[in-house]
Amino acid sequence: MPGPLIAPSILSADFGRLADEVAAVTEAGADWIHLDVMDGHFVPNLTFGPKIVAAVRGASPLPFDAHLMVSRPDDWVQAFRDAGADSVTLHAEAVQHLHRSIQGVKQAGARAGVSLNPHTPLSVLEYVLDDLDLVLLMSVNPGFGGQSFIPRTLDKIAALRKMIDARGLDVDIQVDGGVNTRTVFEVARAGADVFVAGSAVFGARPYAAAISAIRDLAREGLEARAAASKAASVGA
Repeated sequence: MPGPLIAPSILSADFGRLADEVAAVTEAGADWIHLDVMDGHFVPNLTFGPKIVAAVRGASPLPFDAHLMVSRPDDWVQAFRDAGADSVTLHAEAVQHLHRSIQGVKQAGARAGVSLNPHTPLSVLEYVLDDLDLVLLMSVNPGFGGQSFIPRTLDKIAALRKMIDARGLDVDIQVDGGVNTRTVFEVARAGADVFVAGSAVFGARPYAAAISAIRDLAREGLEARAAASKAASVGA
């Protein structure tokens, strides 16, 4: 069973020493660096652009995971790829031609992801799921860090896991919002395998202990899901 991937979100880092923070969570055992990009239009907050990503790219060899919470994401894909993003995730709610936008990410040479807000149904993915490398399910309404996890997201994660497994696809399920030691077990048991954690990592010390605690609970959730799946197959 692949281990869970922990992606600290630099939205919760100390921006006055951002490169040092990226290096610190890398050394502490993070798997990805998650970049929450906000434009003040699609979401009510403003964070950073590609120049900041390029400035801290040298601080870590880890994959940089750009989550574009912006109104015109197609216009920014190449810029974030050029800045060092390895994956680029677009919001389905922010684009008019989702398939075309996904192909644009791939043409830029990045792994392609689509994010869904809490109210957005999985049905929007039906005809593009095979083209994706990851799906990011928002478990809070996007725009700010430190929000509480929306419990109904667990049903959505489980339904997406069934969709992916039924097609035999290798698509990551990433969850962002309120992921911490109180929620990550259930998130993993529902079917996620990549866990974005902001304040749960950057608001804790030491970072290595925070990441390890989240990873251990996520692994327990993955093991519980695998055991339940095995039991169901035997029962059938």
